[in-house]
Amino acid sequence: MDEDCQNCPALCETRNTVLHGYGDVGAEFLFISRHPDRGADQSGIPFGGERSGRTLLYILHELGLTRSSPAEHPPELQNAFMTYLTRCHHPEREPTREELIACEPYLNAEIRMINPEILVPIGEQTLQSLATEYTTRQPESFAIDQVHATTVRGRGFELIPMKRLQRLDEAARDEFINHVLSNVFTRDYRQTKGRQNRWLNP
Repeated sequence: MDEDCQNCPALCETRNTVLHGYGDVGAEFLFISRHPDRGADQSGIPFGGERSGRTLLYILHELGLTRSSPAEHPPELQNAFMTYLTRCHHPEREPTREELIACEPYLNAEIRMINPEILVPIGEQTLQSLATEYTTRQPESFAIDQVHATTVRGRGFELIPMKRLQRLDEAARDEFINHVLSNVFTRDYRQTKGRQNRWLNP
């Protein structure tokens, strides 16, 4: 992972940090959002420093995927890895298509390295970006309000979409937590990938 990536000159001028993924490299759960926000860029840790990041850490804590409290920084994750489609923060706009393409090799490398069982795309744009590669459905067929906190069968993975953290009210947050506890942790969700069984009870 290039910590001084120069692929996108416009982002080199606005970022503080290149935000590659963070967490348990043997994780079965991979959480993916679209791009780093200001707090993550300043803290140097994915999802760090902003309310949306604390929301995600609360979810991980409730699912038993972190050994630390939601307020601790940096978090100590277990069986979870957090990353982005793009790696650099821009304070005024969303990433461009060219920037998403430039960062694809980083995400692909993380997925190959971690070999997760479940992908958690955060937000509709992230879900649609992953749909072509990891599901059998057309990207435009996904509406996040319909598939939030459900399980989508994918190509070698299961996907559990989540609304954007900025839109995640308490009810939607608890709906996601309850789906994982009731419909994922209660069954054997692992695919046949040659990995050793790793189970950490929530």
